[in-house]
Amino acid sequence: MTKLSVNINKIATLRNARGGDTPSVLKAAKDVQKFGAQGVTIHPRPDERHIKFQDAYDIKPIITTEYNIEGNPIDSFLNMVFEIKPTQVTLVPDAVDAITSNAGWDTITHKDFLTEIISECKRNGIRTSIFIDPNLVKIEGAAKTGTDRIELYTEEFAKQYSLGNKKAIEPYILCAIKAQELGMGVNAGHDLSLDNIKFFKENIPNLLEVSIGHALICEALYSGLEKIIKVYLQKLL
Repeated sequence: MTKLSVNINKIATLRNARGGDTPSVLKAAKDVQKFGAQGVTIHPRPDERHIKFQDAYDIKPIITTEYNIEGNPIDSFLNMVFEIKPTQVTLVPDAVDAITSNAGWDTITHKDFLTEIISECKRNGIRTSIFIDPNLVKIEGAAKTGTDRIELYTEEFAKQYSLGNKKAIEPYILCAIKAQELGMGVNAGHDLSLDNIKFFKENIPNLLEVSIGHALICEALYSGLEKIIKVYLQKLL
């Protein structure tokens, strides 16, 4: 079975919009595990516009499954990761002003940089994953860094699938096979949703983990909206 790690960034976004602690990021982390998710993902950014660095520390004690921290490996991020020691760190080449992750690593250009960071993560007992586009050359480059896994960046697949282009899965299949031949596990994430996740899972061999946040939280909102409105109406009788 492919594991589901729920990214709770959007819970933090909603909390931060009003201040205070509603909705609670800690309660969300507890509940997604209670409801069956096999992991919790967060992606703190330098401006702390959703997950705050303190959240990363506060969440660690309540993890009963796996804890995946994503982010650009700048010094402040790495210092936090080495103190917390999550199950997995996913290295993402975010620009400081990026609204969301929008590209994978150039594992050729940044080989030495990634190799050094991955070595340090392993010395700290942290599993590593590299966020990467479905490009065979970049997959081969990833293997040379010593990473444990790759995370396939699935935005283009999701976009093409929504347009009816199921052949968009093909480069992801080839890259997953190549990664496994080179000794790396395969994760995936970005714009995966209820609309496309079954097709993606059925076509990617030995997919270990998907990290899903934005779509899942939006789907949860709409799935529960009717129920909550009816509860309010009942109380207003």
